[in-house]
Amino acid sequence: MDIFEKTANIIKAHWKNSISRLKAYFKKLLFPLYLFPIKLLTYSSYYIVKFVIKLILAFIGLIIDTIKYPFKSLKHFLKAVFFAGLGIYLLASFFVILIVLDNEYGTIKNFFCRNPDYQLKKSVVRIVGGYSEGSGFFIADDRVITNFHVIADEPSPKVIFPDGKFATPDKIIGDKEADLAVLILPEKHPELVMDFLSFDEQISLIDNEPLISAGYPMGTDLVGEATVVKGRFLAVRYSKHYLVSYVHTDIALVQGMSGGPLITQCGKVAGINTLSLSGQSLFISAYDVTRLLPDFTDQEITKIEADPSVSPEAAVEAFYTYLKARRMEDGYNLLSKAYLTKTDFEEWTNRFTDILDVDVISSEPHEDTKDTAFVKFSTKNWSDGEVDYHYYEGTWQTVKEDEVYKMLKSNIKEVTDPGWEWFYDY
Repeated sequence: MDIFEKTANIIKAHWKNSISRLKAYFKKLLFPLYLFPIKLLTYSSYYIVKFVIKLILAFIGLIIDTIKYPFKSLKHFLKAVFFAGLGIYLLASFFVILIVLDNEYGTIKNFFCRNPDYQLKKSVVRIVGGYSEGSGFFIADDRVITNFHVIADEPSPKVIFPDGKFATPDKIIGDKEADLAVLILPEKHPELVMDFLSFDEQISLIDNEPLISAGYPMGTDLVGEATVVKGRFLAVRYSKHYLVSYVHTDIALVQGMSGGPLITQCGKVAGINTLSLSGQSLFISAYDVTRLLPDFTDQEITKIEADPSVSPEAAVEAFYTYLKARRMEDGYNLLSKAYLTKTDFEEWTNRFTDILDVDVISSEPHEDTKDTAFVKFSTKNWSDGEVDYHYYEGTWQTVKEDEVYKMLKSNIKEVTDPGWEWFYDY
């Protein structure tokens, strides 16, 4: 018998012996069955206690060996000094990293969140009206929220997307006392919707936690993408005089950023840009926004009022009011039959694709005529990411069809650089 066979036999015998011992152990553990639970508890406790005692003794031995190690020789002493210095350096570095993470991210969980700046610049929209401008963001795939004061007295604000396209809301609802408004759009944009903090998440904000705000400072006077500003959470402010609570930060908001979002490092909305003074800003809290949303109505929203059946000048004002609201079908229906022989709906609407707003300064009877109105108006046009203003005056001759005055013939001319007196009637 050669050495390989002997080795194989030894291994076989060892395995047989081990299996036999294992079978005997389990037989002893399992039978009699009524003692099995007691045996299982006793054996488990025995081995756990044995393991803990061994671990403690090994740890004590390690401490003793560590204390004795530097005194064995000069070489050991120098090694001990080196590794002690390295350990102190690594420990200090660990604490420095914790401090940096605390300053930059507030909590460790924020460190693992993606940088939200890109998503903010892609999601925050401009809100532009005839009287005010601000910012907003999507809270549902067809709903943009902003401050009420951004759209106050404005029946048809426009929502301008970061890519330069703009849309007119079908409906506006809000709460004036809470300074909140929601613009409901005809098209859906689920990719732009931002999530709010829950109440538990909001009250879990910690002192000096980094927060991020975004919006369009100076409105359309400043071109380009949304501005992202970073600051720190200071407190949540309450007052019996206000309907909502406010998130207080050290972010310095600028006019035009009202209505934009305040978010955490993980991209959840903590509040809505509302008020800033001396480098301190207040944001309507996310909790109060979600609490009040179901009760929003259109009762306090300015409505478009136009009646083209009253007079030629009322019809002209209605015509431009419909252009302002992008109610193109209503405007087209105010064109007379004679005017429609020269155009169709597509050609006519393409003349006004860039108009954000129309402001009718005056519409009055023209001299002694009964069918003609003299009108002054201005337009706000969106061109290559910037707003252009144009001023016009002239006459519209009308004709009564189906009990409504309709546009027959125009003589409108652009006014270049009108003086302040042009805007007032005497």
